[in-house]
Amino acid sequence: MTESGRARDGLEQREPPPPGQEAGALLGIAEVMGHSMVPTLLHRDRALVHYGAQVRPGDVVIMRHPLQQDLLVVKRVVERREGGWWVLGDNPDAEVVDSRAFGAVPPSLVLGRVRARYRPVQAGRQRSVATVLSWLVSAVRPVLADRSVSRRLRAR
Repeated sequence: MTESGRARDGLEQREPPPPGQEAGALLGIAEVMGHSMVPTLLHRDRALVHYGAQVRPGDVVIMRHPLQQDLLVVKRVVERREGGWWVLGDNPDAEVVDSRAFGAVPPSLVLGRVRARYRPVQAGRQRSVATVLSWLVSAVRPVLADRSVSRRLRAR
């Protein structure tokens, strides 16, 4: 895989697998840029992406922006609607760059599911075993699906 540049208000990531390749087994790393997924993902977090994974409501996904397909974004899948997936950011105070702005996302634009996130080790910190273990405990977390998200949104 080749390294791609930073996408504005999106992600820096490795290219997804080419069509026809075994996508279900491939993992990649993406750097989160922006604040639309706070508190789940913070600016500069790294996301472990499972390309080609099955998507269900509540999952956090990496996708191509429907109106600007060279831009990759990270959002939470809320529900399946006619025409695709309805996706929203977790941060209600962030600028609206989700289905409220561009509608349902065709399934072909969803590249993968975020399985975990980690915060990079700060530059200049010593790399002792204790430091690394402390970092593992505090900075590495699975990104869990919020299965109640679609029920909460319908209740509004």
